[in-house]
Amino acid sequence: MATLRPGRCYNKFANKPFTRYSKRRPKKSFVKGVPVPKIHHYDLGNRTGNFSEQYHITATKNVQIRSNALEAARVTCQKYLQKHLGDKGFRLKIRVFPHHVLRQNAMATGAGADRFSQGMRKAFGKPIGQAARVKKDQKVFSVYTNENSYKIVKEALRRASIKLSGTFNLVIGQ
Repeated sequence: MATLRPGRCYNKFANKPFTRYSKRRPKKSFVKGVPVPKIHHYDLGNRTGNFSEQYHITATKNVQIRSNALEAARVTCQKYLQKHLGDKGFRLKIRVFPHHVLRQNAMATGAGADRFSQGMRKAFGKPIGQAARVKKDQKVFSVYTNENSYKIVKEALRRASIKLSGTFNLVIGQ
């Protein structure tokens, strides 16, 4: 398996989204061999509780977030909230889904590199992962709690936003 390239290589919107399914034939996949997204849980904590407060982190500009970064942010935020609020004291909701398929054209450098690949000829690339496309001011994470937990939620969302590429704002309410 190839090494994971830095998030800055994939965090910008370059072209149209390259998704797994076509619009004309939704059951027919036209991308072969896409890895499974790393994130599987999108709604965590007490999903049936009634909470009075809500907090969100929103993107300050258009950005792509890889599925492994979303999973790292989810784990960080969930562990902090569970430690300080308990299992039933919050609800964490992830609002974006990684649909966009990331591709990489593997190229070799150095002596004899012409034998490994042929530069940009047929440089479509192999699928290496998936990313969520997040637009400016779109909510990425939402946390629902009761009163007197502002500082805890703020710290949890701050820790989660560190794991994501791009910059984010904390929004209260709405």
